[in-house]
Amino acid sequence: MNQQESDDDGLFDHCPWLYAEQASQRQRAAQERRRKRLLGTAGSVRLGEGCFVAETAAVYPDVLHLGDRSYIAAHAYVTGDIRTGADCTINPFTVVRGTVALGDGVRIGAHSSLLAFNHGTSPGLPVHQQPVSSRGITVGDDVWIGSHVVVVDGVTIGDHCVVGAGAVVTKDLPAWTVAAGNPARRIRDRREPRGAAERAGASCGVAPVAASGVAASGSGAQPPAQEPSALAGDLSAFAAAARAQAADLLDRCRQPGTGRYVDRPGTEPTVRAHCDAVEIAGLLLGEAPPDLPAAEHAARLRALQDPVTGLVPEYGASPPVPGPAGLPEDGASAYHVLCVGYALDLLGSSFAHPVHTVRTTTADRLVRHLADLPWRDRAWHAGAWVDSWSTAAHWNLRLGTEAAAPGALEALFGWLHTHADPWTGMWGSPTAESGRLQMVNGYYRLTRGSFAQFGLPVPYAERVIDTVLDHARDPRHFAPGRENACNVLDVIHPLWLCARQTGHRAEEARSWAVNQLTAALRRWHPGRGFPFGPTPDGTGPGREPGLQGTEMWLAIVWLLADLVGLADVLGYRPRGIHRPEPARPAEGTA
Repeated sequence: MNQQESDDDGLFDHCPWLYAEQASQRQRAAQERRRKRLLGTAGSVRLGEGCFVAETAAVYPDVLHLGDRSYIAAHAYVTGDIRTGADCTINPFTVVRGTVALGDGVRIGAHSSLLAFNHGTSPGLPVHQQPVSSRGITVGDDVWIGSHVVVVDGVTIGDHCVVGAGAVVTKDLPAWTVAAGNPARRIRDRREPRGAAERAGASCGVAPVAASGVAASGSGAQPPAQEPSALAGDLSAFAAAARAQAADLLDRCRQPGTGRYVDRPGTEPTVRAHCDAVEIAGLLLGEAPPDLPAAEHAARLRALQDPVTGLVPEYGASPPVPGPAGLPEDGASAYHVLCVGYALDLLGSSFAHPVHTVRTTTADRLVRHLADLPWRDRAWHAGAWVDSWSTAAHWNLRLGTEAAAPGALEALFGWLHTHADPWTGMWGSPTAESGRLQMVNGYYRLTRGSFAQFGLPVPYAERVIDTVLDHARDPRHFAPGRENACNVLDVIHPLWLCARQTGHRAEEARSWAVNQLTAALRRWHPGRGFPFGPTPDGTGPGREPGLQGTEMWLAIVWLLADLVGLADVLGYRPRGIHRPEPARPAEGTA
């Protein structure tokens, strides 16, 4: 053996990825002897094609299954039940102990430790006599764990994650997470362009929010927020003006001779517009829209329900076609479950028929459909479907019938609890096009109809607040002139809902609410109400005042005011879709 080959032995031990192309026949023979020694140990050992195990690595496994082209480098310490997929690297001085499963393409940096076991800490025994427990560590596919990282027992690291050098991973990391720190925290989604979070104002709660709330808008052009105490007079004056002008703004949107309503002059009448009119009249006037008695409004809405499906189509439309789990995926009839149901409730009435398509949904069919919803890229649509389904179940219970087939409602909440992302508290993922918009807006719709409506606490409330406050700094949606009713509602409702469970980042949430409340009051158009606000595609209600914008912003103003402790000065409280109290106590899910 010459000096060069002797040096190369150490090279391959420390840089095993070079072995396949550069090793000599002598070195390959030495590696084959190393493989045979491992295969002859007492434990179960399987080594895939093209594997390399350094001579200086301390490998004493109970089980060792290395996938093809996987390496264990110099001075690594490997014990326990270790199973890897293909193309995995355990780099020099790395410790992997206990029950550890790696997917394909996992890279573990030098001096890192995956410790899948733990000692007891009972005061009755010395530490060296404590029992050892092990829950195991699972790492998905395509994961890069940097140098000097520690992963503790019981952790799962999802597919495509990147863990920064020196991190201590004590909790599960969802797929695509880039994490760092001690304890490890999410920095961004790996699919987001590098720097995208910073352009949005900050990332994942790392950057502070300005005390005034101005920085949260993404622009210094936002009108300065008032102190909460100074807002009280403005809120009181706004509410008095809105009540005085309510009859005029309703009359402006009533279609003469039909008993129907349009969202704004020049548009076609819709079922939702009639429901919005009922909500607005209930808030500001404390009664039904004054053109008809409450019983007549209720009779007209009840007559719209299809007796076969229990769904409500749009004016002039055919009866809705139910989806696989009882409701259409999209469209007016899905939202009509909410708006018609609550309008009837405000009028002292109810649906004439159960929502039959939901009443017959089995737990198995529901769970399959939940899994098939487009959570990854259309989380708003998925959340809206859950909102409509759970609201239909609520109305069925109100009518004294089964909400759905036995076990279906319980299956809904079970699925939601087990599929909430423990890092964001949400269902769904950010997208390159709109950041966290889909997942946050979908979270509002989902929780409104499920947890909030049934009076149940939401999972991971603190993480939800982190995610929502991060989203609220995205200038694509919250720079001055870009806010619309949907996006602001879908931030304030989660903040308000989670604030009932935790005081996490309460001052930041209140600061944001004061800033938005100051801006919202300026949007009122005397005698015409609120505009919905700009939409990216230019469709929808837009900047013209109308019933939808007015109904939503009235609820938003109340939620913002309540978060800062000023709701009482408004003299109204939402009682319909946006009611703060549960529509059905938690025991109603049984």
